[in-house]
Amino acid sequence: MGIFAAVALAASIVAADPHVARMGRVEVVADGGVRFSYPGVSFFMNFEGTRLSAVAQASGDQSYLDVIVDGAPRKVRLASGRQTLSVADGLAPGKHTVEIVNRSETWQGSAALLSFDTDGEWRAAPALPARKLLLLGDSVTCGASIDRVAGEKAGASWANPRASYGMLMAQQLNAQVQLVCYGGRGLIRTWEGKTNELNLIDYYGMALPTQPTATPWNQKDYRPDAILVAIGTNDMTTGIPEREQYVQAYVKLVHTLLQDHPQAQIMLTEGGILRDEKHDALSGYIAETVRRVDNKRVSAIASTGYPGDALDGHPTREQNISIVNDLLPQVRAVMHW
Repeated sequence: MGIFAAVALAASIVAADPHVARMGRVEVVADGGVRFSYPGVSFFMNFEGTRLSAVAQASGDQSYLDVIVDGAPRKVRLASGRQTLSVADGLAPGKHTVEIVNRSETWQGSAALLSFDTDGEWRAAPALPARKLLLLGDSVTCGASIDRVAGEKAGASWANPRASYGMLMAQQLNAQVQLVCYGGRGLIRTWEGKTNELNLIDYYGMALPTQPTATPWNQKDYRPDAILVAIGTNDMTTGIPEREQYVQAYVKLVHTLLQDHPQAQIMLTEGGILRDEKHDALSGYIAETVRRVDNKRVSAIASTGYPGDALDGHPTREQNISIVNDLLPQVRAVMHW
């Protein structure tokens, strides 16, 4: 009976089927499709057969996925609209593993996986790690520009959340991770100084922060053990924000996190770009936030600012590894992991 329970005989299943494990914030729609827009949203499945296809949908032509079959990754660009995607073909008969990861950010487009089809049988979905991380941040947390290419214009194809410090750290900790991040946004203002667009205090509560209509997120659907807030770089682009306004906003956000997630340790950090006086200012704002909140579940951990390279100001692949090396010992110490 256990063998039959682990096998789905139907060749076609909807994306929300229990044989597909999911990690990250999504919206499950009425027909069983699964919409997503945050980078790092992942789908995991096991099947026995020689091929696998998926019906997908994208809001534009800037949505990229990583498709990983039996550990071998390839990057796929979705066309705008509905399409059938060949996930795997010509495989040797037998058991196979598949992982699909969203690479793109919300402002580059939203996408959906609607269904999967194989010529074989579905096996039980892989079990996800018990530990859970929640990372709140901006484009650095999203993995922007990690796969930069000389001579190309920066764009969605450069992003690689699987090589981001957050997903790398989750691997080291054997944990699930949600990347709740948005390029160009800050705690209270965007990189252009705008306060009338979504910033962290807004998109923290969203499953898909797509505009003009966002999809809300139910915080009870994911209970992180650790929350890491790495925000502030974009707040500083147009100058150092006024201290009292900034600290009050940060205190408000932290109180919301404490209320929503009474099981979590919350760590505030400066992110991987800021240096010099801006880094020092944000560090001071974080320290004052921790002091005012005065809760044993809230702490500050230190980040180092990295310069990117001649192609792009975002941390490089190697610098994301350095960010992990900076943060991981501090996270382990807070979590006793």
